[in-house]
Amino acid sequence: MNCNNCSVQTLTFDIRLSGELNQSIIPIAIDHLERQGLEVTLKDSRIRMCEFGAREFLSFCEDLLEMEAAEFRINQERYQPIAGMSHVFDMEWIDEVIQNERIVSHFQPIVDQDRNIFAYEMLARFHDADGQVIYPNAIFPAAKSRGRLYALDRVCRMTAVRAASRLSGEKAFINFIPTSIYSPEFCLRSTIDLAHQTGVDPNQLVFEVVESEKVDDLEHLKHILGYYKSRGFQYALDDVGEGYSTAEVLGELKPHFMKLDMKYVDGVAGDTAKQAVATSFLEKAQAVGSTPLAEGIESEEDFLWLKAQGYELFQGYYFGKPAAAPLAAKTAS
Repeated sequence: MNCNNCSVQTLTFDIRLSGELNQSIIPIAIDHLERQGLEVTLKDSRIRMCEFGAREFLSFCEDLLEMEAAEFRINQERYQPIAGMSHVFDMEWIDEVIQNERIVSHFQPIVDQDRNIFAYEMLARFHDADGQVIYPNAIFPAAKSRGRLYALDRVCRMTAVRAASRLSGEKAFINFIPTSIYSPEFCLRSTIDLAHQTGVDPNQLVFEVVESEKVDDLEHLKHILGYYKSRGFQYALDDVGEGYSTAEVLGELKPHFMKLDMKYVDGVAGDTAKQAVATSFLEKAQAVGSTPLAEGIESEEDFLWLKAQGYELFQGYYFGKPAAAPLAAKTAS
C-alpha cells in the first residue's frame, strides 16, 4: 500500500493571508466557496481547501487581494507567493502521466576497459496520452511544482526494475532522488518486493543517487544507502566531480561506484584542467574502494586517455545511445 506522497491524490491547499485588506476578504471568500458547495476550514488566517476550491478562490479573489501579502502551500510543504498558484494548476497534466504510468525505460550501455557491456543505465522516457514524447526537463519541474516528486520517483524506479528483468546478467543502474524517500523501510519496500517478484538478483541492481536534488542531510542519505546495502543492492554516486567531493564524505558513504560528471570527461584528452579533475577523482575513488566510472564519452581519444589512467567503466554516446532494448551483443562498438 502506498502512502499519500507516492499516490496521486487530490492536492490540499493552505492559503495564508496577511494585512488588513486581505484579512477582510477572508469571510467573503469563505462564504463564496461554501455557496459553491466546497468544504473550507479556517485556522489562524489560513484557509484550507481542495484544488478545485483553490482554483475558485483565486478566480474570485485575485483582483481583490494584496498579492504580496498572500501565500499558499500544497500538502503542507513550504509556503510560497500566491502568484505561483496558477503555475501549479497549469502543471496538472503531470498527474495523468504518473497515474497511467506513461513511462518506459531506455537502456544505455556501460562498458569495461575491453568495451564489453558491464551494465546499463535505465533512463526514464515519458509520453502523453497521444504518444507524444515529454522530455525530462519538463517532467521533473512539473512534478516538483505539484509536490509529485515522491510519486514520480517511485513510478520511475518501479518501471526500471521491471525493465531490468530483461537483462542477461548485466547490472542495471537505476536513478533515484534521495529527498523523495523519507523512510527507506517504508518507501522502498515495494521496489524491493518487485525485484524479488520479477526474479531480479539484488546484486544486479545499482541504485544511483541523482545529484540534481541536493542532499543536505548526510545522515539520511547514509540511512537510505545502508538500507539498500543490507538488502543486497549496490549504489552509485552521480556527478561526483560536482558534489560529495571531500574524502571524508566519500569515506562515510562508501559508494560501490562513483561517476565522474560528463563536463569533466568530454575533451579530457586535450584539456589539462579536466585531466587534473579526472585524476583527483580517480584517486578519491581508489581511496574509498569505489569503482570509477566516466560518463559522457564521445570520442576514442577521451576513452583511451581515461583508460590509461586507470578508469574501469565508461558510458557515453561513443558506446551507445539510450535505446528501447538492450543491445544484442555483449560488446559496444
